[in-house]
Amino acid sequence: MKKLFPFVFVLIIVLFSSCKNEKKELSPSLKEKENKEAISKIDPSYQQIGLEIAFSTKAELGKNLMGTMKEKGAVAALEFCNIKAISLTDSMATVHKARIKRVSDKTRNPNNKANDSELKNIEVFKNLLSNNEDIAPIVETKNDSIHFYYPIITNEMCLKCHGTPNKDIDTKTFSALERLYPNDMAIEYSENQVRGIWSIQFKKE
Repeated sequence: MKKLFPFVFVLIIVLFSSCKNEKKELSPSLKEKENKEAISKIDPSYQQIGLEIAFSTKAELGKNLMGTMKEKGAVAALEFCNIKAISLTDSMATVHKARIKRVSDKTRNPNNKANDSELKNIEVFKNLLSNNEDIAPIVETKNDSIHFYYPIITNEMCLKCHGTPNKDIDTKTFSALERLYPNDMAIEYSENQVRGIWSIQFKKE
């Protein structure tokens, strides 16, 4: 029995040590799980705020743009965008106490040029769309601010000003594009493509 005691003592130490190691190995995964749970509790609310800002701004722009197009045609709608789109977006930013931008990798107005972070997220949305994957907003936290990104996807109506010249874009509209936007790159789109993104920044609640 005395001969067995050292062996039993060593065995207990080994088992105790392995239990401690197991706990150490599990802790990162548990921490990651806790982090994911914490994010899942926070992000949906910020996603919803960002979507509300984007959709309400889109509705305001769309109401004015479509009204102009219906009453006066595509050329007048282009002239409306040239003069009023950014100021309308800025007014909605004041309403929502946020910074609101519509940016693209293929700009019409140079003021809508995407920065490096925005270009990266444009590519993310393009890849999701091309692979028929679900598209959800991208939400990033930086200091005390939320940065929200969501794609602007083309439809049939968009092509009247963003499609292929002499096919989707009529001659009169294309001439107006050349006059108003001599460095325009925002053409040659087809339906269901990422034309740009909403880039919205607001304070954490």
